[in-house]
This record gives sequence, C-alpha cells and structure tokens, in this order.
Amino acid sequence: MSNLPSEPEFEQAYKELASTLENSSLFTKNPEFKTALKVVSIPERIIQFRVVWEDDSGNLQVNRGYRVQFNSALGPYKGGLRFHPTVNLSILKFLGFEQIFKNALTGLNIGGGKGGADFDPKGKSDNEIRKFCNAFMRELSKHIGADTDVPAGDIGVGGREVGYMFGAYRRERNKWEGVLTGKGGSWGGSLIRPEATGYGLVYYVGHMLEYAGKGSWAGKRVAISGSGNVAQYAALKCIELGATVVSLSDSQGALIAEGDACFKPEDVEKIADIKLARKALTAYEHKGAFKYIEGARPWVHVGKVDVALPCATQNEVSKEEAETLVSNGCLFVAEGSNMGCTQDAIDVFEGARKEKGAGSVWYAPGKASNAGGVAVSGLEMAQNSQRLSWTREEVDEKLKLIMKNAFENGLNTAKEYVEAKEGEYPSLVAGSNIAGFVKVARAMHDQGDWWAKL
Repeated sequence: MSNLPSEPEFEQAYKELASTLENSSLFTKNPEFKTALKVVSIPERIIQFRVVWEDDSGNLQVNRGYRVQFNSALGPYKGGLRFHPTVNLSILKFLGFEQIFKNALTGLNIGGGKGGADFDPKGKSDNEIRKFCNAFMRELSKHIGADTDVPAGDIGVGGREVGYMFGAYRRERNKWEGVLTGKGGSWGGSLIRPEATGYGLVYYVGHMLEYAGKGSWAGKRVAISGSGNVAQYAALKCIELGATVVSLSDSQGALIAEGDACFKPEDVEKIADIKLARKALTAYEHKGAFKYIEGARPWVHVGKVDVALPCATQNEVSKEEAETLVSNGCLFVAEGSNMGCTQDAIDVFEGARKEKGAGSVWYAPGKASNAGGVAVSGLEMAQNSQRLSWTREEVDEKLKLIMKNAFENGLNTAKEYVEAKEGEYPSLVAGSNIAGFVKVARAMHDQGDWWAKL
C-alpha cells in the first residue's frame, strides 16, 4: 500500500484484526477467508465534503465533513458521527472498520460505518452548533436513510446535535424516518440509549467475572478513565452493583480517590453536569475528596484495582501503563472506548494471560465489550420501524442478552480456533475478532462480494 497516504490509526486497527486471524487456525481451516480479509478492509464508499457555516460574528467558517460507509453486508451502515478537531480519514476508517465487527457481534442486522467533521463544539454557542449541524446535514442527507445508513452520536455529538441534525434531515428530505439514533425520547429515541455503552460494558465484564469464578461486582475496586457518557454510566452501574470506583479523568488530567475514598453517584452526576457544560474536571469542587493529577491518566496512580475500564478515547493505555496494571494485580481490563489499548498494551495483557493462566489479567476488546451502545441504537431502529416504544425494562433485558451473547460468542470461537493451555482463559480479543469477521465474511460471500477457488 506504498501508493496510499499513511493512515496510522486505521493500519493499527487492521493489523490488530489481521494478526489475530493469522495466529489462529482460521486460515488453516478456511484458507479462502484470506481473500475476504482483502475485500473487507476496503470501504464500500467514502464521502468527503466541505461544510460552510456562519459564526455569531457573521464570519464564514469552513470544515471538512466525512462519512465512511464501510460495509453493508449485514444491514444498513451503522456508526457514530464525531465532531472533534482531530477527526481525519484515518481515525474514521479505523472506527468504521471496528464498527463492522462490533455490529456483527450484536447479532442485529446492521453494517459498519463512521463519520464526522473536524469541527470543535467546545467554545461554540448553541446557535453556532445549530448552524453547523444544519450545514453538515444538508450534504450528508444526500447519502443516508433508514434503510441505507443510520448514523448516531459519538465524541462531540450528543442529544442536542442529534436533534439539530434530525430536524435538518427532515426538512431537506421531507421524511420522518429513523435515520439517526440517540434521538429524544418523545420523537423516536429509545430508553436506555444514553446509558447503553456504559451499562453494556459492565454487563459484559460481569460475565467475565462469573466465568473466571471471581463472583459478582460487589466489593471490586474499579479504575475508570474518561468522564463522558460512557464513563459516567459505567461508573453509576458499577456503584449500583456494589463496586468501588476510584478514578475518572478527562483530556486535562485524572481525579483519583485515595485510601478509603470513592466516587459516589452524586459525584458522578455533578461531573456529568460539568461535562454537559463542556468544562474540564478541574471545575469540579470536590473539597479535597479526590486527588487531581494534571496531564495524567489514572492507570499508574490508582494502586491495586480488580478491574480497569478505559472509557475515554483510542490508545489511552500504553505498554508501561499495562505493565503497571498487571504488576499491581489487576484481573480484568475491558474497553469502553474504541481501541482503548495500544497494541503493545494488548500484547502485555495477552502475554500475562498466556504465561500466568487463570490467576492473571483477562482482556476484552472494545468491539465486544462496548457493543452495548450500538446494540441499543439497533433496538432504536427496530422501534422506529414498528412505530413503537419499548419500556426501559424491555430494552435493558434485550441489552443484557446481547452482551451475554457477545461474550459467549467470543469465548466459544476462541476455544474453537485458538490453542490454549490447561487453565488458561480463552483469548477474548482473538475470539471476538474471528467471530465478527467470519459472520461478515460469510454474508459477503453469499452476496457475491468476494469469491475464491477452493
């Protein structure tokens, strides 16, 4: 691929998937799947466009907008929209690629995609955000639809932005359809959608705890990074189930609970209000209850924890931080963020799992452990199609079942395709990669997207 520009994030995601497929028995048993890997790694379509809008001073502003429609073999393209100054094609291709296999693991009929813009919502007025969303959707609306591509929110895109974009789509296309998920509850949104990624993460790890014979969440010490939607609801669900949450963070630094201190629901709720106002964690007046460490992530500062949940952004656990977690006795690491661990960090966790067996760390990749968000987005699509709204309890039960199936699918696939010593946990990263890939590859083969001489 020397003729192509460097795309480090996408290349990392591709290599992470490809290496686990190559190091399993999948290609030995099914050599034709090598052809499928070549095809699935290229998006079906990439849309790039300019977004021109007017700020509150009357000045013209311009941003780059994107939609990567990666794979539709299992259903309409599905994946979030990210508004952040770091957005580029490499990041969106990595996210879209991961989304293909994550969506496959939900068991729902949804394909994989991702999009967004290099627009920074921080410091912008409501009026400026509305104007940007209108301009962005005027172009994107030409390429999406309830049976074609159904975006959702992501970093920088919450309920307000989804509302503005849904209204713009409705006006542009003269259609009310379930074209975006994460909508308001009174106009097509699903209950549990805001909580779904964080809740689903905790449900998934609950199955890891049970399989490993480590009991329930009660009494477990949990380190969480991030302080956005995923981190907040993961923290609240952990606390509800009896765990002790000892950290939260943002891009400026980390809040650490020392000694017997811990985060309580009211702390999380106050931090949620601060984040809704787009302020830093330093704005939280905790009156000395926590230690704030500027410029730090929590992993080397939390001491001994049972569970680590990266919930901020990609590559937020380095090799050195992974080594510290392992040496401090952390038993479970599961990603609430997409590709939260660097490849070097994954190698540390997987190496410890192989070397030390069931007494060491067990790692779960985001494409399985954080699939709850897109799962409930898929459930929102189903409710929109039926013109129905399900109760909170109905959605939560469906989410629990989807996360259970995602765990068991990855676990059983690892047992089938990856050699393991007696007493060694199955590789959830390999099992999840293989399970998601095989499902998509078989659908693509049936539909004529790839073929091979056997």
